[in-house]
Amino acid sequence: MTGILESLVRTPMCDALGWALYHSLWQGTVLALLLAAMLEFTKSSRTRYTAACLALITALAEFVATFVRQLPPSQASAGDAIPAMPLAPVNIHGLARDSASTFPRDVLPWLAPLWIAGVLLFQLRTVFGYMAAQRLRKHGVCSAPAHWQQRLGQLALRLCVQQSVALLETCFANTPAVIGYLRPVILVPAGMLTSMPSNQVEAILLHELAHIRRGDYMVNLLQTIAEGLFYYHPAIWWISKVIRAEREHCCDDIAAAGTGGAHEYAAALAALEQTRWVSENMGTAAMTATGGTGLVKRIHRLLYPQQPVRLRLAAAPITLIAIGLLAAWQSNATPPQDTQAAPYMNWLKEDVAYIITPAESQAFLALNSNRDREEFIKKFWLVRDPTPNTSQNEFKEEHYRRIAYTNERFSVGGTAGWETDRGRMYIIYGPSDEKETHPAGRDGGPPEETWLYRHIDGVGDGVIMTFIDANKNGDYRMTMDPYK
Repeated sequence: MTGILESLVRTPMCDALGWALYHSLWQGTVLALLLAAMLEFTKSSRTRYTAACLALITALAEFVATFVRQLPPSQASAGDAIPAMPLAPVNIHGLARDSASTFPRDVLPWLAPLWIAGVLLFQLRTVFGYMAAQRLRKHGVCSAPAHWQQRLGQLALRLCVQQSVALLETCFANTPAVIGYLRPVILVPAGMLTSMPSNQVEAILLHELAHIRRGDYMVNLLQTIAEGLFYYHPAIWWISKVIRAEREHCCDDIAAAGTGGAHEYAAALAALEQTRWVSENMGTAAMTATGGTGLVKRIHRLLYPQQPVRLRLAAAPITLIAIGLLAAWQSNATPPQDTQAAPYMNWLKEDVAYIITPAESQAFLALNSNRDREEFIKKFWLVRDPTPNTSQNEFKEEHYRRIAYTNERFSVGGTAGWETDRGRMYIIYGPSDEKETHPAGRDGGPPEETWLYRHIDGVGDGVIMTFIDANKNGDYRMTMDPYK
């Protein structure tokens, strides 16, 4: 059996494939490094997307070219063929005593069957993914209302989308998605068309139509093939990740331009994410989802398009606050429905302003009686209680402790401590792991205070927040760290 397997492996084809796999390791790494260097100096999403696609195509081309170069030259005719010499048995235990130069040549052909097996498994996964997508398209769906289908057609004409696009509501997904290329279908979660403002729904639909206009489905198919061929290569997976991220950024830009501004579109993204979060936590089945961290980066990019790359990590907390402010901006448009609701509005706008989700805020504003508001508040704290079976709610106690601490330490003039930048950060993230204070400034600068968080869930590691008292009146404002 060993001799048969060895005779199958030790062929010119397997030898060339082994060398192609070997060289692809450094080829893909070099391409990833070049792409990373380019990304540091390029802000245009279209340019970044194009560069990442070229890097992936180049990796595929180099793999094929290396494989072809390693093949032996073809013979002119069968009569001129040189008889193959029988292969001597390989002494596995004697490899260590052989010349070092024979090691790659003896081992690389054995990579071929392992690689082929892995490719088949990954392509099988692709087939199952395609079948799942088709099932998602046909089961548990219903046609969207006629006026929304008509509005989708108008938006498609605005983006010059040539294909006929269908709009369906599904109960099996909690985020919008596009399926298909020749006959594309946009799937939206059931209830999204009625639960979100029409302008926000149109912004989301513009984003999905942008995928269709750009032909992202075909590029995604190329990515799937490349990921299957290079399943062993972390650098290729990173390049593919860049393509997916920049693809979303390109569509975000198109949607933002179509909705009149980045602020409105960012509000739509925040509302969509919060709707998805609530849906998932209620147990709704989901086959696709937008990652929270990825959404933070997308919203931050929309709101701060010119920010240098080196400041992105330090600015992530500001982006999280921006999501809360966007939600508050949307919620504040609805006035209290009765005068007796004023204390409850204070609870909404002051006590839990930084921890309540936009969906929860909208649900609270829709309540018409104080009894319902009391029940809402009770459940609000209960779902956040780490020990719900006890009489003590540690989360609620810690939250109000933080509010009291900020009002005692960070109040300035007529501004309560919880309303300041330092108070806001303290309430959301708690006390910092390290703090550096310069009340007299440093190097002649204004008073400064720097907080370091070793880790923040959903943000990252080593997060630095810098607060500067530019007017020297005790009002420390959050800014980027100017010394990094």
